[in-house]
Amino acid sequence: MSVRLLLIFVLVSLSGCSWLGDNPPDETRDWPVDRIYSDAHTALASGDYEKAIRYYNIIEARFPFGSYAQQSQLELGYIYYRTDEPDSALVTLDRFLRQNPRHPHADYAYYLKGLTNFNRGFGFFDEIFPRDDTQRDPGLALDSFEDFSMLLHRFPDSHYAGDARQRMLHLKNRIAGYEVHVGRYYIKRGAFEAAANRAKYVIEHFQGTPATSDALSILVASYQKLELHDLADDAMSVLTLNYPDHPGVASPGQVADRELRSWWERLGLDE
Repeated sequence: MSVRLLLIFVLVSLSGCSWLGDNPPDETRDWPVDRIYSDAHTALASGDYEKAIRYYNIIEARFPFGSYAQQSQLELGYIYYRTDEPDSALVTLDRFLRQNPRHPHADYAYYLKGLTNFNRGFGFFDEIFPRDDTQRDPGLALDSFEDFSMLLHRFPDSHYAGDARQRMLHLKNRIAGYEVHVGRYYIKRGAFEAAANRAKYVIEHFQGTPATSDALSILVASYQKLELHDLADDAMSVLTLNYPDHPGVASPGQVADRELRSWWERLGLDE
């Protein structure tokens, strides 16, 4: 066999391998965009997320301009949220908002971003061995709070506004609780000035949350340890007036330890 014939044979063989490869033929190649979207939406409704993602991506690649591409981005964001792929969800939703800041459903995109960040950081073991939310790093809670805040700022009458407000209250309590948790840690470490600063931050920015009373108790304890007795007395007066039943009133300078027991204790493994 000549070199030329051998080369032709190799090229044909490679072409055949490509044709017989893993990539299936694109059944949507000649479909109009409305049919692709309809099938994608049907797949989404039936829980066939893999097919829905593939079809929505085809719409974005083949028909990047227009309402179908915009709606595809939104529904992709929802699928990624539902399938616990928060990074993909946030990237998709951010792209949607960047390209369509005045879209009629922009409020939903902000709401979905807030939900995505709201639920991040909760894994399988959290269902088995639940932790106190106030002991979690508040970074994601702050991101979620910002997303919901943007929703309420831009779309105060949105259908999602009520739920966003309720979640913001929860997030506010969680963030304030984390600051108190850190304040307790500083007390135990003897870093009384740092503890006082954490407590003041809660009182100034999260007034009215359940953590406020504990923050005042930390402030009393910190000022007493720092021998700032006038400030300690002032903080105690506020604590006594507003929270007369708080343990810190009966035992001045003692910071009530309200943190949840560790899961080791709950399982009886600390004995």
